[in-house]
Amino acid sequence: MTDTLRKLFFFGPGYTAQTIKLVLNKNINDYGKWTFYGSVREENQSEYLRKINIQPVPFNQAEEALMNADAILSSIPPKENGDPVINHYRNLLATHCDTKWVGYLSTTGVYGNTDGAMVAETAKLNPTHQRSYRRVRAEKEWLDLNAHIFRLPGIYGIGRSAIERIKNGNNKSVLKRGHQFSRIHVEDIAQTVISSLQKPNPGSIYNVCDDESAEPIDVDSFAAKLLGLDPPEAIPFDVAILGMSKMAKSFWSDNRRVSNRKIKKELGIKLLHPTFREGLETIHKAIQDKS
Repeated sequence: MTDTLRKLFFFGPGYTAQTIKLVLNKNINDYGKWTFYGSVREENQSEYLRKINIQPVPFNQAEEALMNADAILSSIPPKENGDPVINHYRNLLATHCDTKWVGYLSTTGVYGNTDGAMVAETAKLNPTHQRSYRRVRAEKEWLDLNAHIFRLPGIYGIGRSAIERIKNGNNKSVLKRGHQFSRIHVEDIAQTVISSLQKPNPGSIYNVCDDESAEPIDVDSFAAKLLGLDPPEAIPFDVAILGMSKMAKSFWSDNRRVSNRKIKKELGIKLLHPTFREGLETIHKAIQDKS
Protein backbone atom coordinates (compact mmCIF):
# COMPACT_ATOMS: atom_id res chain seq x y z
CA MET A 1 0.00 0.00 0.00
CA THR A 2 1.35 3.42 -0.97
CA ASP A 3 2.34 5.88 1.76
CA THR A 4 0.87 8.77 -0.24
CA LEU A 5 -1.59 10.77 1.86
CA ARG A 6 -4.94 10.85 0.06
CA LYS A 7 -7.66 13.41 0.64
CA LEU A 8 -11.39 12.72 1.04
CA PHE A 9 -13.86 15.62 1.00
CA PHE A 10 -17.29 15.16 2.59
CA PHE A 11 -20.24 17.32 1.64
CA GLY A 12 -22.26 16.57 4.76
CA PRO A 13 -19.72 15.18 7.26
CA GLY A 14 -22.35 13.54 9.47
CA TYR A 15 -23.01 10.09 10.90
CA THR A 16 -22.20 8.04 7.81
CA ALA A 17 -19.21 10.14 6.74
CA GLN A 18 -17.72 9.94 10.22
CA THR A 19 -18.08 6.16 10.19
CA ILE A 20 -16.30 5.98 6.82
CA LYS A 21 -13.50 8.05 8.32
CA LEU A 22 -13.21 5.74 11.33
CA VAL A 23 -13.05 2.62 9.17
CA LEU A 24 -10.38 4.10 6.89
CA ASN A 25 -8.29 5.21 9.87
CA LYS A 26 -8.55 1.79 11.54
CA ASN A 27 -7.38 -0.01 8.41
CA ILE A 28 -4.41 2.03 7.16
CA ASN A 29 -2.55 -1.12 6.06
CA ASP A 30 -5.43 -2.02 3.75
CA TYR A 31 -6.59 1.41 2.58
CA GLY A 32 -3.59 3.69 2.98
CA LYS A 33 -3.43 7.01 4.76
CA TRP A 34 -6.24 9.52 4.34
CA THR A 35 -6.92 13.03 5.53
CA PHE A 36 -10.45 14.37 5.71
CA TYR A 37 -12.29 17.58 4.93
CA GLY A 38 -15.94 18.43 5.53
CA SER A 39 -18.25 21.21 4.44
CA VAL A 40 -19.80 23.40 7.12
CA ARG A 41 -22.47 26.08 7.19
CA GLU A 42 -22.10 27.16 10.84
CA GLU A 43 -18.97 27.91 12.88
CA ASN A 44 -20.10 25.67 15.75
CA GLN A 45 -19.89 22.75 13.32
CA SER A 46 -16.24 23.61 12.68
CA GLU A 47 -15.21 23.19 16.31
CA TYR A 48 -16.73 19.71 16.50
CA LEU A 49 -15.18 18.55 13.22
CA ARG A 50 -11.73 19.68 14.32
CA LYS A 51 -12.11 17.58 17.47
CA ILE A 52 -12.67 14.46 15.36
CA ASN A 53 -9.89 15.34 12.89
CA ILE A 54 -12.03 16.44 9.97
CA GLN A 55 -10.84 19.77 8.60
CA PRO A 56 -13.86 22.09 8.29
CA VAL A 57 -14.32 24.01 5.06
CA PRO A 58 -17.03 26.66 4.59
CA PHE A 59 -19.52 25.32 2.06
CA ASN A 60 -19.19 28.35 -0.20
CA GLN A 61 -15.38 28.39 -0.08
CA ALA A 62 -14.50 24.79 -0.94
CA GLU A 63 -12.94 25.27 -4.38
CA GLU A 64 -9.33 24.69 -3.38
CA ALA A 65 -10.13 21.73 -1.15
CA LEU A 66 -12.18 20.12 -3.90
CA MET A 67 -9.48 20.57 -6.51
CA ASN A 68 -6.93 18.98 -4.17
CA ALA A 69 -9.19 16.10 -3.11
CA ASP A 70 -8.71 12.57 -4.39
CA ALA A 71 -12.29 11.65 -3.57
CA ILE A 72 -15.53 13.58 -3.00
CA LEU A 73 -18.61 12.17 -1.29
CA SER A 74 -21.88 14.06 -0.90
CA SER A 75 -24.74 13.13 1.40
CA ILE A 76 -26.50 16.51 1.28
CA PRO A 77 -30.15 16.07 0.24
CA PRO A 78 -31.58 18.12 -2.60
CA LYS A 79 -33.86 21.06 -1.95
CA GLU A 80 -36.76 22.49 -3.95
CA ASN A 81 -34.32 24.43 -6.14
CA GLY A 82 -32.09 21.41 -6.73
CA ASP A 83 -28.99 19.83 -5.23
CA PRO A 84 -26.99 22.48 -3.31
CA VAL A 85 -23.63 20.96 -4.22
CA ILE A 86 -24.44 20.66 -7.91
CA ASN A 87 -25.90 24.17 -7.98
CA HIS A 88 -22.75 25.68 -6.49
CA TYR A 89 -19.96 23.47 -7.85
CA ARG A 90 -21.26 21.94 -11.07
CA ASN A 91 -18.59 23.47 -13.32
CA LEU A 92 -15.71 22.65 -10.99
CA LEU A 93 -16.88 19.06 -10.55
CA ALA A 94 -17.43 18.65 -14.29
CA THR A 95 -13.88 19.85 -14.95
CA HIS A 96 -12.26 17.50 -12.45
CA CYS A 97 -14.59 14.50 -12.21
CA ASP A 98 -12.49 12.42 -14.63
CA THR A 99 -9.50 12.55 -12.27
CA LYS A 100 -11.32 12.01 -8.95
CA TRP A 101 -13.57 9.43 -7.36
CA VAL A 102 -17.00 11.02 -6.85
CA GLY A 103 -19.82 9.50 -4.82
CA TYR A 104 -23.38 10.45 -3.90
CA LEU A 105 -25.48 8.95 -1.10
CA SER A 106 -29.05 8.70 -2.35
CA THR A 107 -32.05 6.72 -1.15
CA THR A 108 -34.01 3.61 -2.10
CA GLY A 109 -37.02 5.92 -1.93
CA VAL A 110 -36.46 6.61 -5.64
CA TYR A 111 -38.13 3.24 -6.35
CA GLY A 112 -41.36 4.25 -4.68
CA ASN A 113 -43.95 1.69 -3.62
CA THR A 114 -43.74 -1.84 -5.05
CA ASP A 115 -46.24 -3.51 -2.69
CA GLY A 116 -43.44 -5.62 -1.28
CA ALA A 117 -41.84 -6.66 -4.56
CA MET A 118 -38.04 -6.83 -4.84
CA VAL A 119 -36.19 -4.07 -6.70
CA ALA A 120 -32.69 -4.10 -8.19
CA GLU A 121 -30.69 -1.17 -9.52
CA THR A 122 -32.22 -1.60 -12.98
CA ALA A 123 -35.79 -1.23 -11.72
CA LYS A 124 -37.91 1.63 -12.98
CA LEU A 125 -37.81 4.68 -10.74
CA ASN A 126 -41.27 5.54 -9.50
CA PRO A 127 -40.98 8.03 -6.62
CA THR A 128 -44.14 8.63 -4.65
CA HIS A 129 -43.11 11.72 -2.67
CA GLN A 130 -41.70 15.10 -3.54
CA ARG A 131 -38.44 14.50 -1.71
CA SER A 132 -37.95 11.30 -3.71
CA TYR A 133 -38.62 13.13 -6.99
CA ARG A 134 -35.87 15.53 -5.98
CA ARG A 135 -33.54 12.60 -5.38
CA VAL A 136 -34.22 11.24 -8.86
CA ARG A 137 -33.30 14.60 -10.38
CA ALA A 138 -30.21 14.85 -8.18
CA GLU A 139 -29.08 11.35 -9.13
CA LYS A 140 -29.27 12.24 -12.81
CA GLU A 141 -27.11 15.33 -12.26
CA TRP A 142 -24.53 13.38 -10.27
CA LEU A 143 -24.48 10.64 -12.91
CA ASP A 144 -23.74 13.32 -15.50
CA LEU A 145 -20.57 13.89 -13.44
CA ASN A 146 -19.65 10.18 -13.49
CA ALA A 147 -20.48 9.78 -9.82
CA HIS A 148 -21.00 6.50 -8.01
CA ILE A 149 -24.56 6.40 -6.65
CA PHE A 150 -25.32 4.58 -3.39
CA ARG A 151 -29.04 4.05 -2.72
CA LEU A 152 -29.57 3.68 1.01
CA PRO A 153 -32.59 2.45 2.99
CA GLY A 154 -33.04 3.08 6.72
CA ILE A 155 -29.65 3.55 8.39
CA TYR A 156 -28.92 2.29 11.88
CA GLY A 157 -25.87 1.81 14.08
CA ILE A 158 -24.53 2.62 17.52
CA GLY A 159 -26.50 5.54 18.90
CA ARG A 160 -29.23 5.19 16.27
CA SER A 161 -31.02 1.90 16.75
CA ALA A 162 -34.01 0.21 18.32
CA ILE A 163 -31.72 -0.80 21.20
CA GLU A 164 -31.21 2.79 22.36
CA ARG A 165 -34.80 3.82 21.66
CA ILE A 166 -36.27 0.98 23.71
CA LYS A 167 -33.64 1.32 26.43
CA ASN A 168 -34.69 4.97 26.76
CA GLY A 169 -38.27 3.93 27.47
CA ASN A 170 -39.98 3.91 24.08
CA ASN A 171 -41.00 0.24 23.96
CA LYS A 172 -43.81 0.61 21.44
CA SER A 173 -43.96 -0.50 17.83
CA VAL A 174 -46.29 -0.03 14.88
CA LEU A 175 -47.95 -3.26 13.74
CA LYS A 176 -48.73 -3.58 10.04
CA ARG A 177 -48.26 -7.15 8.94
CA GLY A 178 -46.78 -7.63 5.48
CA HIS A 179 -45.26 -4.13 5.42
CA GLN A 180 -41.49 -4.47 5.31
CA PHE A 181 -38.60 -2.04 5.34
CA SER A 182 -35.03 -2.57 4.21
CA ARG A 183 -32.21 -1.29 6.40
CA ILE A 184 -28.43 -1.16 6.58
CA HIS A 185 -25.91 -0.89 9.38
CA VAL A 186 -23.76 2.21 8.96
CA GLU A 187 -20.58 0.11 9.10
CA ASP A 188 -21.74 -1.77 6.00
CA ILE A 189 -22.34 1.51 4.19
CA ALA A 190 -18.77 2.42 5.07
CA GLN A 191 -17.28 -0.81 3.75
CA THR A 192 -19.30 -0.52 0.53
CA VAL A 193 -18.20 3.07 -0.16
CA ILE A 194 -14.59 2.18 0.66
CA SER A 195 -14.73 -0.86 -1.63
CA SER A 196 -15.92 1.44 -4.41
CA LEU A 197 -13.00 3.76 -3.67
CA GLN A 198 -10.70 0.79 -4.18
CA LYS A 199 -12.55 -0.44 -7.29
CA PRO A 200 -13.90 2.66 -9.04
CA ASN A 201 -16.57 2.23 -11.69
CA PRO A 202 -17.84 5.74 -12.51
CA GLY A 203 -21.53 5.90 -13.24
CA SER A 204 -22.37 2.78 -11.25
CA ILE A 205 -25.43 2.60 -9.05
CA TYR A 206 -25.52 0.40 -5.94
CA ASN A 207 -28.30 -0.62 -3.59
CA VAL A 208 -26.71 -0.76 -0.14
CA CYS A 209 -28.94 -2.83 2.13
CA ASP A 210 -28.73 -5.98 4.22
CA ASP A 211 -30.02 -9.44 3.36
CA GLU A 212 -33.39 -9.32 5.08
CA SER A 213 -36.10 -6.71 4.93
CA ALA A 214 -38.36 -6.92 7.95
CA GLU A 215 -41.39 -5.51 9.67
CA PRO A 216 -40.52 -2.90 12.31
CA ILE A 217 -42.24 -4.83 15.08
CA ASP A 218 -39.97 -7.82 14.44
CA VAL A 219 -36.89 -5.61 14.74
CA ASP A 220 -38.20 -3.97 17.91
CA SER A 221 -39.14 -7.33 19.45
CA PHE A 222 -35.63 -8.64 18.90
CA ALA A 223 -34.12 -5.51 20.43
CA ALA A 224 -36.37 -5.82 23.48
CA LYS A 225 -35.38 -9.46 23.89
CA LEU A 226 -31.68 -8.52 23.86
CA LEU A 227 -32.39 -6.01 26.62
CA GLY A 228 -34.29 -8.60 28.67
CA LEU A 229 -37.53 -6.68 28.32
CA ASP A 230 -41.06 -7.66 27.40
CA PRO A 231 -42.00 -7.45 23.70
CA PRO A 232 -42.96 -3.94 22.60
CA GLU A 233 -46.52 -2.76 22.86
CA ALA A 234 -47.99 -3.30 19.38
CA ILE A 235 -49.87 -0.25 18.08
CA PRO A 236 -52.11 -1.13 15.11
CA PHE A 237 -51.20 0.92 12.07
CA ASP A 238 -54.68 2.41 11.68
CA VAL A 239 -54.34 3.76 15.23
CA ALA A 240 -50.69 4.80 14.98
CA ILE A 241 -51.20 6.75 11.78
CA LEU A 242 -53.52 9.17 13.55
CA GLY A 243 -50.57 10.56 15.49
CA MET A 244 -47.94 10.33 12.78
CA SER A 245 -46.15 13.28 11.26
CA LYS A 246 -46.45 13.89 7.53
CA MET A 247 -42.92 12.56 7.12
CA ALA A 248 -43.67 9.36 9.04
CA LYS A 249 -46.82 8.76 7.02
CA SER A 250 -44.84 9.08 3.81
CA PHE A 251 -42.38 6.37 4.92
CA TRP A 252 -45.24 3.99 5.63
CA SER A 253 -46.80 4.58 2.21
CA ASP A 254 -43.90 2.73 0.51
CA ASN A 255 -43.55 -1.03 0.87
CA ARG A 256 -40.65 -2.66 -0.97
CA ARG A 257 -37.78 -5.09 -0.67
CA VAL A 258 -34.37 -4.20 -2.07
CA SER A 259 -31.78 -6.46 -3.68
CA ASN A 260 -28.14 -6.16 -2.62
CA ARG A 261 -26.80 -8.68 -5.14
CA LYS A 262 -24.79 -6.11 -7.09
CA ILE A 263 -22.62 -4.91 -4.21
CA LYS A 264 -21.73 -8.54 -3.48
CA LYS A 265 -20.97 -9.43 -7.07
CA GLU A 266 -19.22 -6.24 -8.24
CA LEU A 267 -17.62 -4.99 -5.03
CA GLY A 268 -17.14 -8.29 -3.24
CA ILE A 269 -19.06 -7.14 -0.19
CA LYS A 270 -19.46 -9.57 2.70
CA LEU A 271 -21.84 -7.87 5.07
CA LEU A 272 -20.64 -7.37 8.62
CA HIS A 273 -24.27 -7.33 9.71
CA PRO A 274 -26.25 -9.50 7.23
CA THR A 275 -29.54 -8.88 9.05
CA PHE A 276 -30.87 -6.65 11.80
CA ARG A 277 -30.17 -9.45 14.29
CA GLU A 278 -26.40 -9.36 13.89
CA GLY A 279 -26.47 -5.58 13.80
CA LEU A 280 -28.48 -5.23 17.01
CA GLU A 281 -26.39 -7.88 18.76
CA THR A 282 -23.24 -5.91 17.92
CA ILE A 283 -24.78 -2.67 19.20
CA HIS A 284 -26.01 -4.33 22.38
CA LYS A 285 -22.58 -5.80 23.07
CA ALA A 286 -20.89 -2.43 22.48
CA ILE A 287 -23.25 -0.78 24.97
CA GLN A 288 -22.61 -3.50 27.54
CA ASP A 289 -18.86 -3.21 27.10
CA LYS A 290 -19.04 0.52 27.82
CA SER A 291 -21.13 0.14 30.96
